[in-house]
Amino acid sequence: MRARLRRLSAFAATLVAAALLPTAPTPAHAESNGGTRVMPLGDSITEGTQVPGGYRIGLWQRFGSGNYRVDFVGSQFNGPASLGDHDHQGHPGWRIDQIDANVVTWLRNTNPRTVLLHIGTNDVLQNYNLSGAPGRLSALVDKITATVPNADVFVATIIPISNAGQNSAARAYNATIPGMVQSKVNAGKRVRLVDMHSALTTADLIDGVHPTATGYDKMAATWYSALRSVPGSIGDPVAPGKQIVGIPSGRCADVPGATTTNGTQLQLWDCHGGTNQQWTHTSGKALTVYGTKCLDASGSGTANGTQVVIWDCHGGANQQWNVNSNGTVTNVQSGLCLDASGYGTANGTKLQLWSCTGQSNQQWRI
Repeated sequence: MRARLRRLSAFAATLVAAALLPTAPTPAHAESNGGTRVMPLGDSITEGTQVPGGYRIGLWQRFGSGNYRVDFVGSQFNGPASLGDHDHQGHPGWRIDQIDANVVTWLRNTNPRTVLLHIGTNDVLQNYNLSGAPGRLSALVDKITATVPNADVFVATIIPISNAGQNSAARAYNATIPGMVQSKVNAGKRVRLVDMHSALTTADLIDGVHPTATGYDKMAATWYSALRSVPGSIGDPVAPGKQIVGIPSGRCADVPGATTTNGTQLQLWDCHGGTNQQWTHTSGKALTVYGTKCLDASGSGTANGTQVVIWDCHGGANQQWNVNSNGTVTNVQSGLCLDASGYGTANGTKLQLWSCTGQSNQQWRI
């Protein structure tokens, strides 16, 4: 009996020890659309604490509206379905030194064209050797520019903090950043200053540290303005796409609600010229929307009735389309035609694949 109890006690101790061991983080599922690589780099404000996705949501929307094709990069992944690219390099609770210890690996793994750096808030909150924070930031910027010398590095002043004493420390830290950035510029490095502190007030904070959704959107607007001021930092706007108009209905192939959610089935809708109705037929035979999503035969289906949806572009045959002189649009994998379900012509009619019949519900003008 005692031996059994000893075995049970040892087993329980093993379970407790195992529970206390740190667990490995779940690897990020990288999303790539082949666009200009931009790394959002920093702490929880980059990650989007309180509002998952944070400023990246509004920034992504602005990229789409401006016809910029951008690929967020990083080892982390979060945000809502409406955020078309969830990759980032934001680490809640991390200070400058912790980012510095890992940044070379991250940069080598993703080779960003542009880096958005907002870091230092946790140095202030943790009162971590604040007199040395400017020097640590300068060394971090040097490490970034040495690793990716052709990248534009946008260095932001940190946003306000509700606590008066901590905000005073943040202001003192921020005051050193313009001179540091200018010294890098004078040395021929591609470093840019972004005044993020003045873009928000403490009224834009949800918990005294992290922004509200409105505050994050103000950050997005500030980043976007800075990026557009530097040619090439987010590439060049792509030419707007064309509408795919059903012949009998006069209505357009439309992504419902202008969503970017993978698996959303297309419909017919009154043509209005929005980005969710703008399609580009690429040299690889893809039909892209938003510059980042592809017209897709759902589940690589080849049967009649297969839904036609949007999905992240991957170059598969189920995302390749022939735009034919007879007015049909056929899927390369299946040979089936883009079809307005049930010969429908009304708003909301779903689009699908169907055997080519020569009927008008399979006729399109692009």
